[in-house]
This record gives sequence, structure tokens and C-alpha cells, in this order.
Amino acid sequence: MKPWKHSLCRLTGALIAAAAMSLPAAAQELSFYYPVAVGGPVTRIIDEMAADFEKENPGIKIKPVYAGSYQDTVTKVLTAAKGGDAPHIAVMLSTDMYTLIDEGVVVAIDDLLKAPEDKAWLNSFYPGFMQNSQTGGKTWGIPFQRSTIVMYWNKELFKQAGLDPQRPPQNWNELVEFGKKLTQRDAAGNVSTYGVQVPSSGFPYWLFQAFTTQNGVELMNPAGTQTYFDKPEVVQALQYWVDLSRKHQIHPAGVVEWGTTPKDFFERKAAMIWTTTGNLTNIRTNAKFDFGVAMLPAGKQRGTPTGGGNFYVLNKTTPAERDAAVKFMKWATTPERATKWAIATGYVSVTPASWETDAMKKYLAEFPAPTVARDQLKYAKAELSTHENQRVTKALNDGLQAALTGSKTPEAAMRDAQREADRILRSYR
Repeated sequence: MKPWKHSLCRLTGALIAAAAMSLPAAAQELSFYYPVAVGGPVTRIIDEMAADFEKENPGIKIKPVYAGSYQDTVTKVLTAAKGGDAPHIAVMLSTDMYTLIDEGVVVAIDDLLKAPEDKAWLNSFYPGFMQNSQTGGKTWGIPFQRSTIVMYWNKELFKQAGLDPQRPPQNWNELVEFGKKLTQRDAAGNVSTYGVQVPSSGFPYWLFQAFTTQNGVELMNPAGTQTYFDKPEVVQALQYWVDLSRKHQIHPAGVVEWGTTPKDFFERKAAMIWTTTGNLTNIRTNAKFDFGVAMLPAGKQRGTPTGGGNFYVLNKTTPAERDAAVKFMKWATTPERATKWAIATGYVSVTPASWETDAMKKYLAEFPAPTVARDQLKYAKAELSTHENQRVTKALNDGLQAALTGSKTPEAAMRDAQREADRILRSYR
């Protein structure tokens, strides 16, 4: 090669290398499965979160995929994982933890953390939310959209019934007493307003766990290998729920729909309802009357299960993708971001630090109701979660609905549910 050609080649190579170095690195793209049907305000909030994160972290792209219900989301994640096309990160129920571990599709968060401040971040969440996030000495999920069950009451209907509109029922006896005063019937005896409504579709086991916790009993062991559905205290709790409709006639009979319960509250068909704190913003927006938010009434004690979804990192991810996933989870759960999310949705802000932000203090000064769910955490227990969780909860849900519709006694329903749970979990013990 002639000297001038050799020099030209070297110059061209240097220019190409310099140009390559000056180009921005390809963005790390993370697919993010989120459990909500397409459309609606929460979808817009997630889209805004992704856009805000990308502005602050230009090397990472977040691609939200709206996967339907929680049940749809875990099914799609497991199917995609088997097909080699799993998302990088997903929000799924905290109670899906054992299933995701058993299927081998998630990685322990502890194994992804490197710096001392990462460990501090892991210890920054409310302990009550970590009960459904850790097992076997490892952390598998990061609390994100978490909740407890709270009671909403219509203050106008309380006043009309001669009750103090500022004082909700404090215990099971008062719930019945108040419910009788609040239940309204027309001249023909048809109920126009029920005193209380507790939904029993969608997540019946979750609402039931409030009753059992209040009756001083747990539904499962910490290892997720044993359930206690047929304990006398569990049967008693179910009998109380059944009696609200059958004996006291202050609650709708049969199965009550999860999705229509807030609407029944708006339309004054129910004076008091039990539902997730995640409905707080919805109720605040749509209730055309003064309402209150309270801790659930006590049986032997106060109590509620925690609920909601955690972030999970899928195992079919590269080290760079895992680093990006950790960065996104840390960003989404900073005090400022957790505050913004809680205010926008009604979910419980997941770290104590978020309740100390200026934005949260200003919000609570105008609307103190969110503190109810936070303060109730001291009485909260881990949500029902076991190996083969969907099958075990189905056994319980089937038993609950059999008792509520009257096709089985509470005792028979819980005995059958326990027998089925024992059959499912035998191999894990």
C-alpha cells in the first residue's frame, strides 16, 4: 500500500472511531407490565411517570404494557416467561411472591443491590408491607401500590338516622347497631339503602381476612405452606359476615360485586362500605356528599390485611437491564415520587419518609383521610399468600361464596376449603 493510502486509511479509521464515541449510547429499554385495563386516569399517571423518569435518566426507556387485572398480569407474565419473552419489570400482587419464586421467573432484589445506600433504601419501607415482600431471608418484591381495607361512611345518612356523623362504629356490635338504624326500606319493605356493604367478588378472601384478623386468627403460616381455614375463630368470623345479611338484614344477600360497591355508595344504596384505600381518590371525586374514612371496626381487636402490588424484576434480564430496573424502582419510591403517586391514586404511601414531605403535609392539611390507612398499618397482617396461591385462594373464595349464598353452612364451607388447601399444599410441607 502506498504511504498516502495507508495514512488515509488510518485517518478514516480514527474519524469513524471518534464519530462512534460521540454518538449517544443506545438507550436501555425496559418493558414494564402494569395491572390495569387500558385507559383511565391510572394509565395516564403511569405514562407520565415513565416520561418523567426518562427525562431524568436519558439512557433508559420505560415501555409500559397495560396487562389487565392482577390475575391477567401474573398469567401473562408466566406465559411470556415460558415463551422467552417476559417483561423486564412488572407490578404484580404482593401475594404472588411464592408463585413467582416457585416458577423461577423472578430474581431476589438483595442480589441486585451494590451500594450501602441501596441497603438503606431496602430498609426504608413500612415493615407491614415487607411481610408480603420477603421470605427465606430474601426480598423478592418492592412495595409500590399498596393498600389496606378501610371503611367509608356517608355522614348525611348518619345524620338522618340520628347518629353522630363524625363517629363511625368502633366494633362489631356497633356495626350491627348502626347498620340497623341506617338500613332504609320503602312501604313495601324493599331495601333502598343497606346499612353496610362488604364486597365478596373479586377479592373475597381479602375482605374476609379483615374479619378473621379482627377475630384474632391468622389464615396461614409465614412459610406459605399451611392454612387454617377450619379453625373455630375463622368459622366464627364467617358466621358474623353471613349474619349481617341473613340474621340482621343490614347487608345485601348473596355475593356483592367488588366493582359496583363504590357506585352503590355514591348512589346511597349503602351507608357504609368496606373497600381498599386505593378507592379513596375515586370516592373523593365522585361522592356528592360529605363522607368519612375510618379504620375497620374491632372484633376482639382491630385488624386488616395489607394488600396491593409490588415491583418484581424478572430473571430473563441482563446485568444492565437489572441495574436499570433497580434505578427505576428506587426513583419511583423516593419520598417525593411516593407522595405524588399516593395523592394521585389513594394508595398508601409506602415509606415513612414520604409522609414528611412538604407536598404530603400540604395535602393532609386539606384532606386528612389518607392518614387512616397509614395509622391502621400497626394493626395490619400479611395478606393471605401461599405456594400455589391462586389455587389456594380459589378454594377459600369458593367456600366463602358457598356460605354467603347459603348453599353451605360456614362450618362446612371452611372445612371443605381447608381440605382442598391441604391437598394442594401437601407437597410443600
